[in-house]
Amino acid sequence: MIASVRRAGSGAIPCTDDSPAIPRIPASTPGEERDFSTRVAHRIAASDGSLPTVSIARGQHVYNCTQRDRNLYLVKTGQVKTVAITASGKRCLLDLSMPGDLFGEMCLARSYRDETAVAMSNTTLTRISQDLFFATLQAENLFEAFTLHLAGKLSEQQRIIADLVTMESELRLVSRLLQLSRRLGEEHHQGVVISARLTQEELAEMIGTTRSRVGFFLKRLRAAGLITCNRGYITIRSVSRLASFVEERMALDGP
Repeated sequence: MIASVRRAGSGAIPCTDDSPAIPRIPASTPGEERDFSTRVAHRIAASDGSLPTVSIARGQHVYNCTQRDRNLYLVKTGQVKTVAITASGKRCLLDLSMPGDLFGEMCLARSYRDETAVAMSNTTLTRISQDLFFATLQAENLFEAFTLHLAGKLSEQQRIIADLVTMESELRLVSRLLQLSRRLGEEHHQGVVISARLTQEELAEMIGTTRSRVGFFLKRLRAAGLITCNRGYITIRSVSRLASFVEERMALDGP
């Protein structure tokens, strides 16, 4: 099913700066964020030879919370999740990284990790040292593009935090599915397929509820004809209908 899909399009934000020195990358366009990541890796490879490649088996950790690691990573194949784990063992799934995505940028702010990165499938990564990354940004005049890349990630995280505070758990799930469809959606004749394979437990870690509650919500959404699930892949039958579901429920709940 997944092999026949194509990437869902998204509108680009027009730029007012006509200067060709720094390519403008809309912060809210996931495809362009991937383009920035791959451009950086290609330019490093062109100037510095081949970059280190790391193979991580499914379930193994790329790095752990509190570990000192001054590298960024580009996903070549597979998928990676970053999670925060409390002292009591509770988990919060922070982000997903798919082929073409750059992750681990927080190493630029501090020498130790606040989160744990885990391979969700057999994964191949390109490892980029902090020093080499900064040198490439400077040499290729990409600091503005990187700022826009980070701004896009920050904007996405702010929306997720707002949903956690303002929405009940079922609406948080629906909102997160819509967000994933915009970022990872692939058009298919049955609807928009979220290309990341996700378990109910991982969805629960995204929205702060239990696996059983997620199972119940997914069953309700399937019964309403809004989604289908197949071997961990979720297809949104109609993005507009699912978005209307959230709007109508929010209107009923009131302020």
